[in-house]
Amino acid sequence: MQKLNKNLEKLYGEKLLIQQEQRYLEALEHFKKLYPDHSHFSFYSSPGRTEIGGNHTDHQHGMVLAAAVNLDIIAVVTPNHKNAICINSEGFNLKEIDLNDLTLNQNEFGTSEALIKGICSKFKDLDYNIQGFDAYITSDVLKGSGLSSSAAFENLIGTILNYEFNDAKIPPTQIALISQYAENIYFGKSCGLMDQMASALGGFSFMDFKDPQKPFVEKINFDFQKSNYFLCIVNTKGNHADLTSDYASITQEMQLVAKAFDKKVLREVNEKDFFDNIAKLREKIHDRALLRAIHFFKDNQNAFKEAEALKGNDFISFKNLVKNSGDSSFKFLQNIFSLSKPLEQNLALALALSEKILGDKGVCRVHGGGFAGTIQAFVPYELVKEYEENMKKVFGEDSCYMLNIRNVGATKL
Repeated sequence: MQKLNKNLEKLYGEKLLIQQEQRYLEALEHFKKLYPDHSHFSFYSSPGRTEIGGNHTDHQHGMVLAAAVNLDIIAVVTPNHKNAICINSEGFNLKEIDLNDLTLNQNEFGTSEALIKGICSKFKDLDYNIQGFDAYITSDVLKGSGLSSSAAFENLIGTILNYEFNDAKIPPTQIALISQYAENIYFGKSCGLMDQMASALGGFSFMDFKDPQKPFVEKINFDFQKSNYFLCIVNTKGNHADLTSDYASITQEMQLVAKAFDKKVLREVNEKDFFDNIAKLREKIHDRALLRAIHFFKDNQNAFKEAEALKGNDFISFKNLVKNSGDSSFKFLQNIFSLSKPLEQNLALALALSEKILGDKGVCRVHGGGFAGTIQAFVPYELVKEYEENMKKVFGEDSCYMLNIRNVGATKL
């Protein structure tokens, strides 16, 4: 238990040690009830992630700054010496995965079983070892928060297979690529690599997707806890239903501008050429597409500058850049509310209230895809109580979460 406590403190900090110790012990009790024949077990943890800079830049092969957070999925695991993966989870049970049949099944799109099969299939294609195991998992990664519970789950499965059957020789970046494959092909959801990579690496991570097949990834060593700030995620309870066309329009309109220069994505377009030709572009492309392209050029550089500020231990400049990123999303990207529901402006209201409370001491911005859902705020310790009280008063008791950046990615404890 002493060794476990040291590992827990590394993941969650001293203040949360007792709470997390109880959480792990409860998970172990569930595991023992489900699998009474097992006498040996291991603990695993895989964190959620937050996007910090580069809002809607990755799909245009841009730059992104992301970070792992101290909300995670944990698992109690032991090999079962049979060719099947059996996972029970808090609240629901997954179907047993037969490792003899990893065939892609479109009827399984959108399921956890599909993700497990996709990860195992890719492990097999890459000549990594896969064997069966029994597990109990539980999660405190908030669904609908933009913290990417799916990436945390994917990395968890890949990390279990890595440590249990491959001597932990597979690098975290490879686990992230395998996770992305599973989500794209077996789960049926097109996504970039940011979510999986941030969760796999831990801490702050800068990513450049200029070559999406071989992205540049750099982990930044910045001790966020010494900044005397919390990272706050506010769930404004906006409805994500029927927003697919809003999200799709951003990609489509950015690519419309790229196409005008005979390019596939905006990263391939010279920024000076774009601004020199705005008058001509307006003759065939509507203004919102041009504004969204302007956002790409601005926030692409913001993500790079944020990373440089953190590497230079310059938190003041970092905060200013976060504010610039948020302003660009609001004014140019325009993903704060949906035009199909113009009277529902939860995000705009949360941002306005945040600016009033934080003043020049903190910063806020839209979090994730936008249009509904969550905002992100960097809140100084002295304003935490006031900020929490006001956000909960408006958006509900379960709306405001104070988080820290977690330096460890998906791991075995």
